[in-house]
Amino acid sequence: MRLAMVHSALNTSHVQFGNLGIPVPKKGSFPMTSLTEKNYRADSQSAVGKTVKGSAKHRKVIDITYRNNDESDYTEQIEALEQAFRYADYQHCYWTEPEQSLLYGTPLYEQATADQKRALNHLYWVIQNNNTAASEVNTIIYNQVTAGVFETLSGYDKLCDELTLETDQEYHHIHAFQKVGHRTRTALLGRKGFGWTGKDNKEAPTSRVSNWFARSQDTVLQFLAKHMLKPGEYLVSNYLKELEAQGKFAPTPTQGSGGRAASPTVLKFFTSNWGSSPFLACQYYAMRYVSNGLLKSQEHPRSRYFKKLEKAGEPIPIPTAISHYHFLDESFHTTISLIVGRDMYRDFAKPTVYERAIANWAVYLAQRNVICYHSGLSTGLPARCFRNDVSFMEFIYRLLQSPVFELSDQDARHWMEKSFCAEHEGFHVAKRYQKGFVTDFRQFFGQIDYLWPINREMRLIDVENTVDAGLRRSRAAFQEFSESVAV
Repeated sequence: MRLAMVHSALNTSHVQFGNLGIPVPKKGSFPMTSLTEKNYRADSQSAVGKTVKGSAKHRKVIDITYRNNDESDYTEQIEALEQAFRYADYQHCYWTEPEQSLLYGTPLYEQATADQKRALNHLYWVIQNNNTAASEVNTIIYNQVTAGVFETLSGYDKLCDELTLETDQEYHHIHAFQKVGHRTRTALLGRKGFGWTGKDNKEAPTSRVSNWFARSQDTVLQFLAKHMLKPGEYLVSNYLKELEAQGKFAPTPTQGSGGRAASPTVLKFFTSNWGSSPFLACQYYAMRYVSNGLLKSQEHPRSRYFKKLEKAGEPIPIPTAISHYHFLDESFHTTISLIVGRDMYRDFAKPTVYERAIANWAVYLAQRNVICYHSGLSTGLPARCFRNDVSFMEFIYRLLQSPVFELSDQDARHWMEKSFCAEHEGFHVAKRYQKGFVTDFRQFFGQIDYLWPINREMRLIDVENTVDAGLRRSRAAFQEFSESVAV
């Protein structure tokens, strides 16, 4: 395999990720050895194939998962690849199958040049992984919140070790996605392309009034969570205790799946609960499984593309390799989400009425605001990575007038209307992706006994989410976009 790599030791220092604002600590030294994907699958499939009964059995799965993750070198591979990436070296090849490209299957895509098609493939990789990085910030936050609960209990040391390792890995994943993404969009769109605003990403100063209000809100929510749980079962996460001792607020995601699921106020309330009850700490991992499943739907095809190139003895682009090793890293994380979210909650007392209500509310919001959004077929994307379809169209509008296409305002609108307001192959590709992860989610949540039928059966997912319905949404979004640019 001809794969661009660097072999020197790497040491990542603190870096700020644009508007994500996540500091990357120096990487700790883990005793890493090689682990084949075949061995990983043998371990994980035994855990995933059926519901695990008995805490001893699923603790063993957690122990095996941690050991295999700790001994793997996938994160180190990603770190080395990131350092070696130069866009000019990989601009003339696809980074994944063409169907994972912006505007794939549209009339505009069919008329695009070979260079333009490859640029659309690269930009989709950047956009989708920018969304992945945002969701991994959520993971960093809530791994620490819930580990702060599990470490107060006996017998869950290996789970806490795994969550600590995952958190370290997520920092490096984010760093790689941001670095490759920045270099790619800068090469294609210029320094301010794809919404990059440099100094505008600095956080606005916080006033004393807003500071006081945030602290009061956190106090009220913590009080409610504490007094609605049964006496003696309230466990404040050590992580949240440490934040409180430092005079800091509980972190609240604003992007990724967490930021889409609920408002900051509601997310703070969930944070208080996930950092309190062992049952609710486990329930968070049912929520995390949603992000895992959405990511898998995008990265598994990229991993297959990696293997196809490898088998053919062809050069493997660094972004393709990063996606492959990230997919393998995240497979461990997905196994943990599945075991903790589906099985481990049974280690503890049956949930109270309050705990059930909180858990079902969280799943309901995830179903309505995350799964339903990503399962929508509007605009025909394999994954919808923008805040809404109008925002996506605004980006495409700028892209068509950038050096990549150099269209006039009138021509850009003309091609957008043809691409977003008529049926094309992209809608059918999106339908295939949507069918895969919806089936996965229905199987997973169908095994969780504390859920209400509306959540256990995923009833909010539109059973009539047809190409025709997606096309109607796309036309409506285009109409709204047209009115906004006409002002």
